Amino acid sequence: MKILFMGTPEIAAASLRALIAAGHEICAVFTREDKPVGRRQVLTPPPVKQVAEEKGIPVFQPKTLKDGSAAQIFQKYSPDLAVVVAYGRILPKELLDIPRYGAINLHVSKLPAYRGAAPIQWAVLNGEKETGVSIMYLNEGLDTGDVIRMCPVAIGENETSGELFARMEEAGARELVQAVADIQAGTASRTPQDHEKATFAPPLNKEMALFTFDLPAPRIHHLVMGLNPWPVAYFLYQGKKIKVLRTRLCEGRGEAGAVLCSKPLRVACGEGAVELCEVVPEGSRPMEGAVWAMGKRFQTGDHL
Repeated sequence: MKILFMGTPEIAAASLRALIAAGHEICAVFTREDKPVGRRQVLTPPPVKQVAEEKGIPVFQPKTLKDGSAAQIFQKYSPDLAVVVAYGRILPKELLDIPRYGAINLHVSKLPAYRGAAPIQWAVLNGEKETGVSIMYLNEGLDTGDVIRMCPVAIGENETSGELFARMEEAGARELVQAVADIQAGTASRTPQDHEKATFAPPLNKEMALFTFDLPAPRIHHLVMGLNPWPVAYFLYQGKKIKVLRTRLCEGRGEAGAVLCSKPLRVACGEGAVELCEVVPEGSRPMEGAVWAMGKRFQTGDHL
């Protein structure tokens, strides 16, 4: 099929590569603007742009989809189908109406659950055991279109959002390629979503990251794993940030914040206890929690 692809991050790049490998003609790519990256703020193209340029596909990076220029590009290339994966903007109706078969979207949740910007992270934050990938037809709403395909994906007990992202890329690309094949064959299903069961996954923010040990252990564990790789959960110790990259639920109880064991570093919470597996002390590099505890000479009964 002749496809106009719209996406920005690595999960979108994985889908773009899969569509190319499946033999489809990618006539053009829309992606977000290049952004400064790293300490030196080097202007860097998004992953989708890098893939498109490697393959010689025309790339467009409009700042808006509402001034008519995007519609002119759509009309110029006259795609059979528009495919959207984590593009970052809602498509206006005038664009949805141009492709012969409309527009479809890969969303990384089991719709109607976790509509919005951060479905993978919120699934981990909420301690879900399972999430999924959904391929849906786009309409003017936020992730409200009819579902074509859905595939469940289990969430590991000690899996970070970043690790889950990597697995979802593969599952999403596979389901997307099959959905396009179904549309081409005329066999694609359309299952309306139950909007009354919808839940939402708003963008993450840095204010979410601070926690204290008076929270229940499962809440702390899911917060740490859900906010890795960004914005990274942290607590304050002697006025300094201690970022926590990984935790593990463990046996034990005591006054919230009390050190139960220093090797491994286990800390009592409001309910239960967590092991601080990997931490990043302010101004330092990532290290095992036990190594940090050794440097601080923590003893059982000390408080964080």
